[in-house]
Amino acid sequence: MRSAEFAHVTTVDRSPTTDPFEGTRVAVLIPCYNEVVAIPKVVADFRAALPSAAIFVYDNNSSDGTAEAARAAGAIVCRETLQGKGNVIRRMFADIEADAYVIVDGDDTYDASSADAMLRLLIEQRLDMVNGARVTNIAAAYRQGHRFGNLVLTGIVQSIFGNRVTDMLSGYRAFSRRFVKSFPALSVGFETETELTIHALELKMPVGEIATPYKDRPVGSASKLRTYSDGLRILRTIMVLVKEERPLQFFALCALMLAVLSIVLAIPVATTFWRTGLVPRLPTAVLATGLMLLSFLSLVCGLILDSVARGRKEMKRMAYLAIPALPPRG
Repeated sequence: MRSAEFAHVTTVDRSPTTDPFEGTRVAVLIPCYNEVVAIPKVVADFRAALPSAAIFVYDNNSSDGTAEAARAAGAIVCRETLQGKGNVIRRMFADIEADAYVIVDGDDTYDASSADAMLRLLIEQRLDMVNGARVTNIAAAYRQGHRFGNLVLTGIVQSIFGNRVTDMLSGYRAFSRRFVKSFPALSVGFETETELTIHALELKMPVGEIATPYKDRPVGSASKLRTYSDGLRILRTIMVLVKEERPLQFFALCALMLAVLSIVLAIPVATTFWRTGLVPRLPTAVLATGLMLLSFLSLVCGLILDSVARGRKEMKRMAYLAIPALPPRG
């Protein structure tokens, strides 16, 4: 397998092999930013786990020699100058041509040996996404704050889009070509995992999940995740995607809140008018009326945008179906 910088589209070669994925082009995609300590082992582990796969490391403006270390370990090294994991994933999905993809963080926290089971499930059951759900007893690997935030954010997505993924923020997944080439990839940073999950759930793609061991980073490696700011960005992404994909529910909830606030403000005004025939709190009455009008307007917007969202969903579904699925394995 050649090693070079790829400016446009890279096609994974079919190499003769005796492994169970013979005849299937598999690409391992590793987004990296300042992971010089971990990346050589990550590349070596995935080369051992998936001997016939092409391993691509996309360097995202690292300043510590990550690209050189990955190249020395035998990976195909490419570069994305727009900072942020979402930008890297967008570039990887655009550049690489394969039948099946494994995406994993370059911090050596995920178990490379799980990739075999993930790909088997993806190919044998003809799924579009297999999520690697993290399992660990190491406190330093999966801090309580991160665990709690993941549970809350995953729970929000499950309640709205369906309960088919238990670890929405996992950075370890396998995808079909259908998924990769139909994914819009609009996110910039760590919120990209949320976008990946909701894309699969909203289009009712066949998905699976496998528990995979998760460990702490090697000594000398530092996490790039900022707990609070990135958590808020992920929450904002969920809200934006709910507005875009489920506008009727979103604007109906806004309408309900406005209507309740309007009624609460109107009750003392109506009570006073009933007793005295006067409206001494005219500004409050005007405010309550305005809020109720906004409530109705919000509901109408939701109804209109729901029709628009349905048309967008149909177009995305047709784009997804235009890409051939993996053929069934004999």
